[in-house]
Amino acid sequence: MRLQHSRLLTVLCLGGAFPLLWYAAWQGARENDLDMYQNQFLELRQRLLYAEKENKKRSQELSSALVEIKRVVAKRMNLTTNHTDDVKWKVLNLTRKLPVDLINMYYYLPHLRQYEDAVFPNVIFGQQRTGVSLVMGIPTVKREKQHYLISTLHSLLYELSEEEKNDCMIIVFVAEVNAEFVNSVAESVKTSFPSEIQSGVLEVISPPASYYPDLSNLKQMFGDPEDRVRWRTKQNLDYSFLMLYAQPKGRFYLQLEDDIIAKPDYIQGIRNFAAKQSQDWMILEFSQLGFIGKLFKSEDLPLIVQFFLMFYKDKPIDWLIDHLLWVKVCNPEKDATHCEKEKAKLRIRAKPSLFQHVGIYSSLAGKIQNLKDKDFGKNVLHKLHHNPPAKVSTSLKTYEQYTLEKVYKGHDCFWASAPVAGDYISFTFLNPLKVEKYFFRSGNMEHPGDKLFNTTVEVLPADEMLKKELVDNGSKFNYPATKDGYLQIGAFENGIAEGSINQSMGKIQAIRLSVNSDSPVWAILSEVFIKTSEN
Repeated sequence: MRLQHSRLLTVLCLGGAFPLLWYAAWQGARENDLDMYQNQFLELRQRLLYAEKENKKRSQELSSALVEIKRVVAKRMNLTTNHTDDVKWKVLNLTRKLPVDLINMYYYLPHLRQYEDAVFPNVIFGQQRTGVSLVMGIPTVKREKQHYLISTLHSLLYELSEEEKNDCMIIVFVAEVNAEFVNSVAESVKTSFPSEIQSGVLEVISPPASYYPDLSNLKQMFGDPEDRVRWRTKQNLDYSFLMLYAQPKGRFYLQLEDDIIAKPDYIQGIRNFAAKQSQDWMILEFSQLGFIGKLFKSEDLPLIVQFFLMFYKDKPIDWLIDHLLWVKVCNPEKDATHCEKEKAKLRIRAKPSLFQHVGIYSSLAGKIQNLKDKDFGKNVLHKLHHNPPAKVSTSLKTYEQYTLEKVYKGHDCFWASAPVAGDYISFTFLNPLKVEKYFFRSGNMEHPGDKLFNTTVEVLPADEMLKKELVDNGSKFNYPATKDGYLQIGAFENGIAEGSINQSMGKIQAIRLSVNSDSPVWAILSEVFIKTSEN
């Protein structure tokens, strides 16, 4: 009986255990299936992410290829079309769409709805440079009398290092629609600065004629005559166009005018002042005059342009900037003193000024403006170095008190009428010296175009036997030798001559600058530095 109960109990236990074992086995299989499905899902997700990444990569490659194709085609168009042909100015933009935040400009300039391409410039000369730290914008228009643009560009480019040139660009905006005038300005810039045009440091653009609305029936305000209202209204449109084009090209945008001079190292001055700012700012001012020397963050330009376009017919550009700051930070319930303090946090003034206004004849016909920035100070037109004792002489005709002796001693610059082939400037040492290096700079900040062109640097060895050998047999130092025993060791490039002297030449008796062709401009020597082992 007990045996029977034992057997029955065993059967019941086995019967109860079997479903449990089956369920455990089924559950384990299910978990294995879930793990498998989960692994497959993760693998699929990784594949999708990889595919998305590859798709973006291919899209970027295609976009880059398209940009390169457009650049090459644009370059070929510029090379193959006539300079006076309007076709030459048709731009191949990287994008033909406005930023979303500027779509409203069609509301402020409704005529643009019929001319969608009118907001894109005619790029006359340019290499589509982008990604720089500083973009400088210079609008220029036709003036009745004197033009200042080339002198302004000379001043801005005068002492820029290669590093600075690689990290900045200057956009000249010829704000006219007359093809002949625009082309003449562009050719003048290209002739004066061929290497800067080629490298992309300089760009020349102009607006399509369809960009401008009808300016013949503007409301006269503030007692201004019709021509002045038209002039300032167009000026607002010009600034807006230039800012819109410059915005994607660099981190900061510097607004300049076409009749200014800049201080040496102005770019470093801007960098240093911007780096000191601990608070958020909107405008850094490097001149107290008008719209000169105003630095903006490029990311702020769409907002600024939109504000300009809202009121472009109402007020001058400098007033609009002030109103924009008022809108951003001033509390109508507080007094004017509080408002000025708040605006000063966004608009910060640098002293001394880095830019000076030099134009006398305004772009507004008949207007004379002798505006000067008192914080600019006096321009340094020469540089002092302690050069070894020497006798100086020149065949050039010296202008007034600007003698060669003064520049050699660092007291002033040397200024002379236009050199001709065969002219020279000579420095003969009182005692022969071991000269290590030399540096000569022509032109200065006020007259940056008065440089020495096609001028060589020559040295005269003190050793009489060596001089005789040079005259009889030519140079053994791989330098051309002149008939009177001088060695041509260098030449002026872009107004500067510098280099080291081979010490195997021994002591040097004299250094001479020889002019090899007639010059169309006067010549200024603003810096002379002759380095010896003693100085």
